Amino acid sequence: MSDFTVHQLNVFRTVARCLSYTKAAEALYLSQPAVSQQVKTLEQALGLPLFARSGRGILLTPAGEEFQRHVERLLSLFAETTPVVQEIRALERGTVLVGASNSAGTYVVPPLLGAFHARYPRIHVTLTIADRRSIEELLLNRQLDMVVMSLIEQKEHFAVEFLMPYELVVVAAPSHRLARHSALVLRDLQPETFLLREQGSGTRLDTEHYFEHLGVPLRASLELGSIEAIKEGVAAGLGVAVLPWDAVAFEIASGDLVRLDIEGFPLKRQWYLVHLLERRLSRAAQALRQLLLQNQSPI
Repeated sequence: MSDFTVHQLNVFRTVARCLSYTKAAEALYLSQPAVSQQVKTLEQALGLPLFARSGRGILLTPAGEEFQRHVERLLSLFAETTPVVQEIRALERGTVLVGASNSAGTYVVPPLLGAFHARYPRIHVTLTIADRRSIEELLLNRQLDMVVMSLIEQKEHFAVEFLMPYELVVVAAPSHRLARHSALVLRDLQPETFLLREQGSGTRLDTEHYFEHLGVPLRASLELGSIEAIKEGVAAGLGVAVLPWDAVAFEIASGDLVRLDIEGFPLKRQWYLVHLLERRLSRAAQALRQLLLQNQSPI
């Protein structure tokens, strides 16, 4: 590919339209020798003559006519690009791809994205919700700009920033035998059936590690694929569950679930905002990052 500049293309287009170096120089507010030199440099870069003498004037060569058609299209695209770039700089255009683990994506991130949309309505945001391992893999493969999650396995690849705290609480049906008791200890839960998320879930890992650390293994459990299914199962009396407070606040307020008073609970955990260390965030993604971090709200 030959090297040439947008300025040279613009000079060529003006000369091709005027078929006069003098008139082109006047239109461009340049000297005639400067215009002639730009055209000569462009011809040398292309290895093609673009103009030929015709009497006192000039004409486009066949190569020049073909080149002119392409230059007109190319400079039109440049003209269309300029306002797009200005809109990107002004955060009036752009796309951000956000990921979140199931709990964060369902109960934490949407309200924050609502605040971002209110401020930057022309920036398109896509939220992908999946299990934490899938979200981390998408981030590593550059299919997401940033993610919200609690447990991060490959920290060496990521910039990890504290977003906000959250709590894990123990919930049961209002008719459960422990619902009206207070000051319970962890062993009071040992006979219970626990409704758990799938293997690898952050909430499940936190629950299992906490009980194991205190020497109270979970003796019986049912595995359900979503927090919504677990809440329905708990409300139906299938067992108890450890869930994020954000996920059960509405059901507790409405009386469909009760929060058990268990020693050591709530468990304090954190949500993090994560992006690749080696990837520079776009202006739109950086604006979302700043808004998310500014909207940190302690419990």
